Amino acid sequence: VQLQASGGGLVQAGGSLRLSCAASGTILSINAMGWYRQAPGKQRELVATITRGGNKKYADSVKGRFTISTDNLKNTVYVQMVSLEPEDTAVYFCNAEGVRSDFLPFVSWGQGTQVTVSS
Repeated sequence: VQLQASGGGLVQAGGSLRLSCAASGTILSINAMGWYRQAPGKQRELVATITRGGNKKYADSVKGRFTISTDNLKNTVYVQMVSLEPEDTAVYFCNAEGVRSDFLPFVSWGQGTQVTVSS
């Protein structure tokens, strides 16, 4: 299962970006998708996750500013980011967990997309 992320870029503080991540391959079902980020010199951290049932979880640092959503027909997860801050600068990675067509579980990561917020 492959994940292709897009939508990163350079934005001024206070601006907005929308990241997308599409899963492809032999997918039977996706149980959860999410976004993580890794800033230089820091560990990868959770940004937001969403389950197939629609349950959402956000990092405290992004609550009220980021919104995660999915298009289940397209196996795609989005994160709308508003009121961006320089502290949001990081490489953003998407993640998906589910079951392949051969009934084996999978956990896949996208290649990462850079988000840079200038002050």
